[in-house]
Amino acid sequence: MNTHVANVKIAAVAEADISPEEWQARIDLAAIYRLVAHYGWGDVIYNHSSLRVPGEDRKFLIKRHELLYTEVTPSNLVKVSMDDDLDESAGVNRPGFTLHGGVLSARADVNCAVHVHTETGMAIAGLKHGLRMVSQAAIRFYNRVGYHDYEGITEDFGERARINKALGSNRALIMHNHGLLTVGKTPREAFVLMKSLLEAAHIQLTMEATGGELIEIPAAICEKTAHQYQHHDSGRGSADWPAYLRMIDKIDPTWRN
Repeated sequence: MNTHVANVKIAAVAEADISPEEWQARIDLAAIYRLVAHYGWGDVIYNHSSLRVPGEDRKFLIKRHELLYTEVTPSNLVKVSMDDDLDESAGVNRPGFTLHGGVLSARADVNCAVHVHTETGMAIAGLKHGLRMVSQAAIRFYNRVGYHDYEGITEDFGERARINKALGSNRALIMHNHGLLTVGKTPREAFVLMKSLLEAAHIQLTMEATGGELIEIPAAICEKTAHQYQHHDSGRGSADWPAYLRMIDKIDPTWRN
């Protein structure tokens, strides 16, 4: 593991100094942080989303450690190498770097990852039976979600292999007693999957709290619908991403700086 940190970009970057593709990636990732804050999924400066840098497969963008989600902009995102061994002294959160660098390194088909520690997410992550197919929101994850046992704060690079094994080729990972992770080819996909996963968790917990008998969706219908969703998310589903950006434009038009 390369421990040099010289390639970490701490200073803010200007749009004119980087490729149009990287600037667009920075806009999209900054949007995710702002949306996470908007929906109340953040945890002050902790938890992270990441995005692979276009044209630089071994590098990714992540939030600067000390920033609030509402302070993240395209220009102040930090670009780091997956091949380094970084901590807060390099300007990035060690657990965040460990988790996201590991996942992006292992999955060439994944360009973006979103990780949250919401109370709803941690509640579903503490249930032995896991996510149940009792809502349309849950079906996106039918046979497409992994489970990883709790090992403490994610700082040890040795845990990466176990996280990646649990994630496999799935769209999401429920980290027991910890939180949720979703991954996607695009920022939109990773974000929308997290939105659906949290909705599914909330619906399930609400239903289970009633003590009533739940209607489980048949396996054949689940597989059919999950397949539909994967095609939707890789095609016409992307039409909603500009609408999400307009939402945050109305909240704080300076977020694109």
